[in-house]
Amino acid sequence: MEKVYINSIASISPQKTYDNSMFLDEITNYNDTVIFAQDPDYKQYIAPAASRRMAKGIKMGVVASKIAMAEAGIETVDAIITGTGMGCMIDSEKFVSAIIDNNEQYLTPTSFIQSTHNTVAGQIALGMECKAYNFTYVHSAISFESALLDAKMQLENIEADDILVGGVEELGAHTTKVHRVINHIKPEPTTISEALNSKTEGAVFSEGANFFVVSNEKKESCYAELVAVDTFNTLEKEKVSKTIQRFLKENNLTSTDVDVVVLGNNGDVDFDVYYNQLREGIFSKTQQVFYKHLVGENNTVSAFGVWLASKILKTQRIPEVVRINKVENAEVKTILCYNQYRGQNHSLVLLKKC
Repeated sequence: MEKVYINSIASISPQKTYDNSMFLDEITNYNDTVIFAQDPDYKQYIAPAASRRMAKGIKMGVVASKIAMAEAGIETVDAIITGTGMGCMIDSEKFVSAIIDNNEQYLTPTSFIQSTHNTVAGQIALGMECKAYNFTYVHSAISFESALLDAKMQLENIEADDILVGGVEELGAHTTKVHRVINHIKPEPTTISEALNSKTEGAVFSEGANFFVVSNEKKESCYAELVAVDTFNTLEKEKVSKTIQRFLKENNLTSTDVDVVVLGNNGDVDFDVYYNQLREGIFSKTQQVFYKHLVGENNTVSAFGVWLASKILKTQRIPEVVRINKVENAEVKTILCYNQYRGQNHSLVLLKKC
C-alpha cells in the first residue's frame, strides 16, 4: 500500500493559529468556561456578501480549507472529507427558534439549509467547483478520526491523489446552556495554568476548524507521514495501556520508540485519569505535551492535536506552553496522539517525520 503524507495544515482556534508562519508564539490566556475562535480576516478569503450569509462554523471551515489548499499548492482535490460532532449549531438553533416563535408558519429556508452537518463540506466544494467524493462523518468525539481514516484508506489504495480532510465545530448559545446544566462545562472560569491540575468536573468548551491536505506523494511542504489511525467506542481504564501497546506493536513499535505523546487532558477531574495513568505508566519517560488548555474542548478538537504534532515534526520545536514534563529529545521522529471524551470515543493517531 502507498504511504500517506500530511502536506499542509490549517487551524482556526481560540489561539492565533491561522497564520502558519507562527507556532504558538502569541498565547491568549483565557480565564473562562467557554472560549471562542479567533477570527482571521474573512474578507480576504470570502466575498463580504457571501460571508454575511454564513454562520461562523461555515466561515471557519471554508477559510481553513483555503489556507490548507494554498500551502499545498493545489487548486482542487479528489475528495473532501469532514468530521463534526454537533454540526452547524447556530443555524440549527435559529431554525428551531423560528419554528417556535412563528407557530410553524412563514419560515425562511436559509437557516434550515445551512443547519445540516454536511454544510461545511458542501460550501467548500462549491467554492472550488469540486464534484468529487464529498462526505461528512458525525461520530461524536471521533468524527475527525473517522474522516482521517477514510482519507488514509483511499490514498493507500490509490483511489485518490490529494484529499482535503478536516474537523469543524461551532458554539451555539442554547446548546452551551444545555451542557452547563448537565455539568459538562466547568462551573468556574479556568486559566491555562490551572487546567492540568484542575480538581473540578467538566471542561472549558470551545470551537474551531482544523484542515489538512493528505496525499500519497510527499511534497516540499510535507509535515508528517500519517502511519496509522485507530478508534475505540469504549475502553476500560485498565485496558488503555495494553491497547496502545498493541496498536504500537501492529506498527512495529514499542512505547519506548515514541518520542512525543500528545495527550488530550482537558481538566475534567473525572476523566483526566485516562491520560494521567499513561503519564505515570508506559509514557513516564517519554516527552509529553497537551493542548486543550489552549484551545478548549469540542468534538473535533483532537484535530488540533494532530495539527500540533505535525508542527512539532516539521519544526522540531516544542513550545514551552504545551510541555507537561521535562523529558528532552535530540530529534523528534515519532509522535502518538491519544484522545478520549468523557471515557468514550478513544482515538490513536500515529505520525512520523517525513
